[in-house]
Parts: sequence; C-alpha cells; structure tokens
Amino acid sequence: MAACLPPQANAAPDREYLAELVARSKQLRLAERPEWRKLLHYMPPAPAWPGVRSLIDSPRFFNAPSGKTDPQAELEATLASFYSEIEETEKQQNPQCEFIARRTWLDEQLGFDRVRLPLKECRRYRDWYAAINPRGLTLVFPSAYLNNPGSMYGHTLLRIDAKDQNERTRLLAYTINFAAVTDDTNGLVFAVKGLLGGYPGAFSMLPYYVKVREYTDLENRDIWEYELGFTPQEVERVLMHTWELGPTWFQYFFFDENCSYHLNALLQVARPDLDLVQAFRWWALPIDTVREIVAAGLVTRAVYRPANATIVGRRLAALTGAERDLARQLSQGARDPGDTRLRALPAERAAATLEAGYDYVNYRRAIGKQDVPDSAALTRDLLVARSALDVPSQAPAIAPPATRPDEGHGTARVLAGAGRRAGRDFLEVRVRASYHDLMDPDAGYTRGAQMEFFSLGARQLDSGTTRIEEFTPIQILSLAPRDDFFQPWSWRVSGGWRREFLADGAEPLVGALDFGGGGAWLAAGGRALVYTMAEGGARQHHQLEQGYSLRAGGRMGAYFDATPRWRVHGYARAAGTLLGDHDTPRSFGLESRLTLSRDFALRLDLSRSREHGRLFNAAAVSLLWYL
Repeated sequence: MAACLPPQANAAPDREYLAELVARSKQLRLAERPEWRKLLHYMPPAPAWPGVRSLIDSPRFFNAPSGKTDPQAELEATLASFYSEIEETEKQQNPQCEFIARRTWLDEQLGFDRVRLPLKECRRYRDWYAAINPRGLTLVFPSAYLNNPGSMYGHTLLRIDAKDQNERTRLLAYTINFAAVTDDTNGLVFAVKGLLGGYPGAFSMLPYYVKVREYTDLENRDIWEYELGFTPQEVERVLMHTWELGPTWFQYFFFDENCSYHLNALLQVARPDLDLVQAFRWWALPIDTVREIVAAGLVTRAVYRPANATIVGRRLAALTGAERDLARQLSQGARDPGDTRLRALPAERAAATLEAGYDYVNYRRAIGKQDVPDSAALTRDLLVARSALDVPSQAPAIAPPATRPDEGHGTARVLAGAGRRAGRDFLEVRVRASYHDLMDPDAGYTRGAQMEFFSLGARQLDSGTTRIEEFTPIQILSLAPRDDFFQPWSWRVSGGWRREFLADGAEPLVGALDFGGGGAWLAAGGRALVYTMAEGGARQHHQLEQGYSLRAGGRMGAYFDATPRWRVHGYARAAGTLLGDHDTPRSFGLESRLTLSRDFALRLDLSRSREHGRLFNAAAVSLLWYL
C-alpha cells in the first residue's frame, strides 16, 4: 500500500487499518458505485475511448498516477492520502479537507474509526460554508445573446440561496459558474477556440449582482430562475464538491463540455440516482440541460426576471406618441424636466414619461453609451422632477412570457417532405442538430434570433437518384427591431455546401459563404418584422468557370404572424458578381409555417429563382418534428 501514498503525505499510515479499508471498499465495490463515479466525473466507455475516464484534466485532482482512468486505484490512493499530516494554512490544505466530499462519502460507507484514522477539522471549508449560509439552490438561465458567439445559446449558472435571504437581498447571494478561462475579447476567436478545446474551463464563485448586471444590464438578457427542491443534506453535498473543484480545470468545449454540461455534472452529485449528463454525449445546449433538470422533477418554482431593455420597452409601449417623444427628448437632455409640455400632462402621465426617460438614461449608461454631457446630473434632475409628482409609481406590470424557455420546441428537428424543383419531383429529409430558425415557433425562444448548427438535407429525385442537397454547419441570423430608442443592427452569417445550377446544367455541391448586415423594424402592431440587408458572399467549386465567385447584393423581406400558430415570410434577394465566375442570382419566395403542437408543424415553401441564367420554380410541403 505504500505505493498508493501520494507524495505530499509525510506520516506513515496505519497500514493494517488502511488495508482493512481497502479490502472493505473492494467488497462493497465502492469504486463502481455512481456516487464515486460522479465525484470523480468518470465517463463510461464510448466508441472514442475504450475504458472509463474522467473529464477532469487537472492532475492535482487525482491522488493516484492512473486516477484519471482507474477508479479503484484513485479510491485506494485517496484513502491513503487521508493519513497525511499536512497542516492546514491559507495556502495549503490537508487532503481530507481538499477532498472533503470524497472523505464524507467514504466515511459514510466505511465508517472510519476516529482513533485509527482521525478526521481533520477543515477550518477553511467550515468557515467558507458558514459564510455562505446555504438554504437552497437555484438554477439561473440567462436567455440567448446573439452579439457574442460564445453566448448564442444562452447560459446556466447556480445561485446559492442563503437561509436569511429574501427578495431584496437575493442579489447578494453567491453563484457557482463554469466558464472558459480566457482573456480573449473577440467573440469569433472565442467561438473558434472554444469549438476546438483551446481553453481550460473552471468553476468560480461571484456575487449574483455581478452576473445580473452582466446579463440584464450590459447584454439585455432576460433571466429565468429555477428553484431546485434539494434537501439541506443534498445542498451540502453539492457545496462540498464545489469546494473540491475550486482549483481544478477541465478542457473546455463549446458544444459538449461547456458551462451547462459541467453544472449538471455538479448537481447530480446531490443524489446518487440522478443522471443529468448521459443524454449529452455529443452536445449540451443550455436550454436542453435545463429541460433535463425539469424532467428530473427538481424544479419547485420558476421566476422570470426581465432585462433592463425589456422594462424600458414596456414603459415606452405604455406611452402615447407625444409622451414617447417627450421621454426621448428628456433622456437626451434636449428638453428640461420643467418644460411646459410636461407640466400640461396629467400627473400620472407626466410621472410615466419622467420614469421612462429616467430608465432609458440609466439603460444607456449601463451599456456604456456616453451620449449626454453629464448623465448623472440628468438622472438627478429627472428624479427631482418625478419626486414633485404625488402619484404612485407608473411602472408597468411585466407578466412572464406565456411559455418558459424549457417549454419551447425541441432544439433538434427532422423535416420530411415532398416537392418539385425545376420540373423535377423529389422527396426530401432534412435533419438539424440545433437549435431554432425564424420560421420555427417563437414560444420559449428569443424573437428574431436564428441559430442553426449542423443542418443536413438529402433528396431522392424522380430519376431514383439520392443525393446530399445541402450541408450547413453554421447559419446565424439576428433580426433585432430598431426604433427611435433602440438601434441595434441586424446581421447574418451562413457557411456550408448547397446545390446550385450552373450554366452547363450541372448541379454540384458548391461551397458557400454568405454574410450581411442591415436593419429590422416592427410593423402591423408588432405582428410583422420587416427587414433589409446588404450582403456579400463567396462560392467555390472546380466546375465554376474560374473556380470561384465573389458576390455582393442584398435582400429584403417580412415575417408576418397571421395568427399565433401561422407565420408567413415573404422575401426577395439579388446579387451581382464582383470577381470570378459571372452570375447574377435572383430569387423571391413565400414561406409559411402552421404549428400543430409543440413538437410538430407543417411548412409550405414556394419560390422562383435564377441561377447562371436559368429560371426555375420550386415548391415543397413538409412535416417538421421537433425533438
């Protein structure tokens, strides 16, 4: 057993008792138990690796040299490490305290003799736990943020609710967050390196108000809080394991070993029968991990927290056109709070206008916009004017969306349909790994946000030929409505391979990259979203006359919700050649989607296009299945 003793131990163990503990652990097959496997983050064998392995990549987390792949060796080495006489200081811990969750569980299973294996006090852990004063845990889901590719799918983190916490003090609670450790500020660089495992990932703890400011103030993301029904003992297990994971790192991967995957792995330590990660072998989208937690029956209550931009938008929606214009001028310092137009309003309407202007100034300050000379003085003047009105707050009641994010359609989608293109009939199947497009139902998703990854389409033609029609690894579209208060830009990027008609009649799979930017506006009382974009693109294939084509053009269109279940999209797009193979592609069309249920929808697509001088029509009807 001497070989099991880690290098830092400086006292000889009671070898006879250690041998008894090891023998009993083998008899009880503790190394095979789910509790041990989850504490060490062991994954079962898979095609990519033949044996068990831990997802933790930090060597210091293991006591045995082979601990990453050998659960029994790690258990024996852990037991041996508990005889270490290392004294606890601010810079080091005794292994019993560094691995407090393992010690607690092994003690429960083996019943340590306190004389033959004395237990350390672990003062640092106990002080930390007492300072947190935990009562419960809440899973926090900030919605998607399209302006950062690393946050396109949303995020999850864990809030530790204190025993004396109330609604006013919840912002002072601590959160447990897993994220890539990086100083990169370029979102595209982060996304690429995150896809390739180019960062270490680690757990950290921050006050909740820091994360709320980041999400609701800076990124304007609505937040959903899912309170979890864990017992005090289960909460303590999670926190003990959090303590163990403090200095540990994992290799971070954007799609699978990400924030939400590892947070679920942390939560399942609470109960041996929980398996919150097995479903995410290939990818782990934050909203899908939330659904897994909801399906496990862990959620007792869900609370909606609107972002600042959402609150300001609701305030503005409650104003008349004249009041809205006045609020904008007040927020820009273009009109004095004592202006006669404001004093002419009824007290309630004047208060609503001042409050809207005040909130809008604070919103602009939070996102770093310095568009008034002295925003602090302006907010003070607006508050003074508001305090002179003896009427209650005019803040609108913001009800939660009718559908929570976890109640929306599934992120994977299968499409089966039939149609006719350029005079030829076809049957088609399309499979999308994730996540949402603008023709999908909006319930539970961010309106105007399209994010699709790994979409593959295949067709069987009337000649009997079956072929790949399209493969699109990435397609993102953000249509963020603009108005006189909010001016976000809309943008899109798409890359992959798709069939195109060439001048000689061939239809090869052409490499395609498209990107664009523009604006979008709400119309028809909010039922329509109208957009226009300038675009660029590139095509590459050896059958093109010069092997490539660089294009520029534009598109315009409108999404219209005829009913809550029926959406129609009309569009037109055109482009011209800048360099390479000459072509002037044109197309216009109509798409229509009818929602049948959360999991099923019907879709009709009609279009007329021109590619390399060839005009053709296309029509298809499809059944969509979300899962």
